[in-house]
Amino acid sequence: MASTPLPSSAATATAANYRPYKLPLHHQSLPFFRPPPRASRPATVLRVSSPPNPPVTSSGAAPSSSSAKPKGETVFFDGGAHYGDLLANLLLGFTLLWLPLTLAAVFRAFFLRYRFTNLRVTVISGLTGQDRSDFSYKVIKDVQVVPRFIGEWGDVIITLKDGTKVDLRRVPQFREVAKYCLAMAEKPIVLEEKGPKGF
Repeated sequence: MASTPLPSSAATATAANYRPYKLPLHHQSLPFFRPPPRASRPATVLRVSSPPNPPVTSSGAAPSSSSAKPKGETVFFDGGAHYGDLLANLLLGFTLLWLPLTLAAVFRAFFLRYRFTNLRVTVISGLTGQDRSDFSYKVIKDVQVVPRFIGEWGDVIITLKDGTKVDLRRVPQFREVAKYCLAMAEKPIVLEEKGPKGF
């Protein structure tokens, strides 16, 4: 059966009388009928301890090419907490007493990332990765390490020049990472290491 097209005057009359459906007033106040917000992605919180721009000399020009930045960013280490920390805490999580520590280890394993490059240290955390902290090696004052378990993983404590302490927990290859931070900060490579402590 073929349908017959409406005359053009009937089509324009139908379009002119068309009104979108509106919910009754008593339904418009319900929270699940509200339209979604227009923002497609939550704002990312970015905390930076170093100055964003290079210092300007008295002549108004940027610093000379002898202190020029490298062209690319080379990644030295990119990863999360050590898998042994998660495994040990999951095994001990069967006891009710250790359960909060197991939940913290699961959170660290899934929602915490460390990135050490030739330009900066980045710590990304949060459920969607929206909490991000970046700082340059120029602002590092001191680096300390605390081995965990039997020295397989450890905590790296970075003290910045403004007195802020950045605690990176359960870092694999923590000694190499700490030495790399000291080398990039142009500090003497002497690690203050304390004995193994817990998990």
